[in-house]
Amino acid sequence: MPYIYQSIRLKNGNKATIVEILEHGKAYIADIEISEGEFETEQILQEDIVSVFIEIEQPLQQVA
Repeated sequence: MPYIYQSIRLKNGNKATIVEILEHGKAYIADIEISEGEFETEQILQEDIVSVFIEIEQPLQQVA
């Protein structure tokens, strides 16, 4: 289940960001990237989500 401000991939292939949790595990408001730099805010359901993006923190020395 995604958390607020987590990036997700929808079944239609679009990337989105959760901006509000209406009912955890069931319904969310998301900013959906329609095209490069263009977004629409819509309600989505848990079953619309294919995957969630997970961020990995690394020490700055390992990034350079």
